[in-house]
Amino acid sequence: MFKIDPSRLDVVREFKARPFGEHSPELQYVLNYMRSRPVTQFEVLVMTDPGKRWVLAYMPTGGVDVPKMTNQTFDRLEDAEWHVFKLRWKDITGKDLPID
Repeated sequence: MFKIDPSRLDVVREFKARPFGEHSPELQYVLNYMRSRPVTQFEVLVMTDPGKRWVLAYMPTGGVDVPKMTNQTFDRLEDAEWHVFKLRWKDITGKDLPID
């Protein structure tokens, strides 16, 4: 089974520099794991103003299709994706990222 190595900050830097598009195999493994791990709820980004504003929300994994919105908003999708990446990293590794 794949495990994320918390010392692999190279993949973290790669994601921060380019959250969209083609990624190295190592980063793609990390992203695939982050997106498919078993959880009771997962992070989603809800666009509230087309192309201009996103809100972090949590979506339950069972039966209910209504996301629980937070007060965390983003004006850039890259910043929103980075925030979710950091949340998932901490959830999986138990460590905050030293990169901001």
